[in-house]
Amino acid sequence: MRVGLDVGGSKTEGVAVASDGSIIARVRRNTGWGPDAVVETILRVVADLGAQLGADASGAASRFSSVGIGIPGQIAPGTLRVEHAVNLGIEALDLGDTVASALGVQVRVDNDVRAAALGAAVLRGGSGSIAYLNLGTGIAAGIVTGPEAGHGARRQTEPGTVWRGARGAAGEVGHISVDPAGPVCRCGQRGCIEALAGGAALAERWGRPGTHPVGDIFEAAEAGDPLALTLRGELARGVAAAVRILVLTTDVETVILGGGLTALGARLHDDVRRELEAVAEASVFLRSLALAERVELLAPGSPAAAFGAALAGAPEEGVLIHG
Repeated sequence: MRVGLDVGGSKTEGVAVASDGSIIARVRRNTGWGPDAVVETILRVVADLGAQLGADASGAASRFSSVGIGIPGQIAPGTLRVEHAVNLGIEALDLGDTVASALGVQVRVDNDVRAAALGAAVLRGGSGSIAYLNLGTGIAAGIVTGPEAGHGARRQTEPGTVWRGARGAAGEVGHISVDPAGPVCRCGQRGCIEALAGGAALAERWGRPGTHPVGDIFEAAEAGDPLALTLRGELARGVAAAVRILVLTTDVETVILGGGLTALGARLHDDVRRELEAVAEASVFLRSLALAERVELLAPGSPAAAFGAALAGAPEEGVLIHG
């Protein structure tokens, strides 16, 4: 059995995956703040998964052959070291070595969006390449290439190739500027996709108190609030721009929308499809690509990131990592 963990800013989700690719245990815990607390959270989730499968705390890790960890931040090339995971209070941490020493099993560490892309490709099934576009506090994508991605009966052991690029920046579409006169992005540019469609940027521009500011924007837009209408429109424009860029540069067959903002469901999906269709009206070429038909929403509650981390944690079983 393998373990996969999706370490988020508020929650950490863990799954145990059997040899046939089925998820046989699933756990969620609040994520601690800072390097030591993050490691402690990971160890507790592994122990909880072992407990679900009948192991005591001391023997939980022995039930598992590998642990894969998906986490925000940069993973230094060729290492298991996490850097600049600011939402977790981590500037630099040798996460893989620390967890492997504590558990005594093989550990792999990857960026959470890339792990989610791998998991989404397999859980979706079918064939063809996919891009997973994460819509959360920020915007980023993971790309799974190759005709074998999520293919038929082989999908559990050959889920495809995560495309990383020469320096690990493949999929960083959030910091592509699509409006030079647009709002300032935290990266220093103007009009980045993330400045238009990222949850943090939208909440800041909305500037009104609330637990779920983007949901509040949609509700206010439906009531006719001018600022909310503008922000909702820019969200759709930003996501649609990311979809166009991903298809035009990689020609993935499907773009799967995931992340916290997809809790908006059909309202977001419909807005993005309408924006894609409106832009394509003036271009025979864009219409030929059927962009609106290539966009899907990740199923609510999907454990894609944790499941993908479990797959990436066992490269000897067919998960190919390039870059």
